[in-house]
Amino acid sequence: MNAQKGFTLIELMIVVAIIGILAAIAIPAYQNYIAKSQVNAGYSEISAVKTGYEDAVNEGKIPAALGDVGFTAANSNACSSYGVTAFTATNGAVTDAITCTLQGNPKISGKILSLSRTADGGWSCSTDIPTTDDKFIPKGCTGGGTPAAGTITTL
Repeated sequence: MNAQKGFTLIELMIVVAIIGILAAIAIPAYQNYIAKSQVNAGYSEISAVKTGYEDAVNEGKIPAALGDVGFTAANSNACSSYGVTAFTATNGAVTDAITCTLQGNPKISGKILSLSRTADGGWSCSTDIPTTDDKFIPKGCTGGGTPAAGTITTL
């Protein structure tokens, strides 16, 4: 008898089927990873505004726009536009919101991520990403709400 050399057609079909099953599991998981990283990138971009805003408030100023706190909109893979609610003082305390309209992955595109300054000087995060997709919501943020859209500055 001749010794078999190489693979049979059945063995090759089994390998292709295994690769297909692994791809069917890995591709959606990777898409979720991309969406979460885009939300976190947007959160990081608008979090950078907090320091400039706090500096302005400590100097007794109430900034009227993101540019007043040193924020310059840059090309972003996470935010298609940035916004800010009208900066107003309520009972001597300044309460405002800085927003990012997310772009990229269809699961999060068009959703708004918002950082709001509370009356006691803290910051809270909210988003209109549904709570059913809570895997995309950054830690410390609440989802499913309607964050303030603010005045949008389109890139």
